[in-house]
Amino acid sequence: MATYKKRSKSKVDKPGIGNNISSTKQVFESLDQGASKTEIFINKYQKLLVGLISGIVIVFVLYFGYDKLIYQPKVDESNAELFTAQKYFNLAVEAAETSDSLYNLSLNGADGKYGFLDIIEDYSGTPAANISNYSAGIAYFNLKKYDLGIKYLNDFSSDDEFLGTLALSTIGDSFVQLNQLDDGLNYYEKALSTTSNSFLRPIILDKSGSICLRLNKKNKAKKYFEEIKEGYPDSQQAINIDIKLSQVN
Repeated sequence: MATYKKRSKSKVDKPGIGNNISSTKQVFESLDQGASKTEIFINKYQKLLVGLISGIVIVFVLYFGYDKLIYQPKVDESNAELFTAQKYFNLAVEAAETSDSLYNLSLNGADGKYGFLDIIEDYSGTPAANISNYSAGIAYFNLKKYDLGIKYLNDFSSDDEFLGTLALSTIGDSFVQLNQLDDGLNYYEKALSTTSNSFLRPIILDKSGSICLRLNKKNKAKKYFEEIKEGYPDSQQAINIDIKLSQVN
């Protein structure tokens, strides 16, 4: 008779519990290690980090402090000084016979107030100093001191198309007066590249064409004169343009 042997029950762990405990332990150990590394990093670079943050704050404070306490008052002062210089400059532009003395007053000052040259020197970096460079350059051009006119007009910068173009064109005029025709033409061409103004452009085209004729650059001269004829037929420069074109054909 066959006997039945009862199979012994093998001991089996409940699934997942031991593994979860082990995984959790590893996670906490990793966190401890990560925290330790972060703490070491912070301790090591704390002074550097604090220094960088402090530096940023200081730059921020200094910039706005400078703007409010130093730059803006400087701008206000320079604008007040500019009024007298500009007054004499405007009188010189309108005057017929006494313009030289008026231009000199605008440059050097009068009535206890600064002229353009003082404003440029003492208020560098302000809008008043910038516009003083322009006005000083025009004043010197009219005083026939062309080298000085070039110097100050080159120091002027503007986003205004009209003023920027006038400055470049007057530098060109100054070089032409000094008989440096190639330099003059170069500045006329720079001026042309900055403007499409229907008043200024035909004037500068006419100057450019005339200088090209003197330099025997007839093809260039023809290009400039033809643009006047075709693009600006109602301009003053178009009146005798056919005569000028006959010189280049």
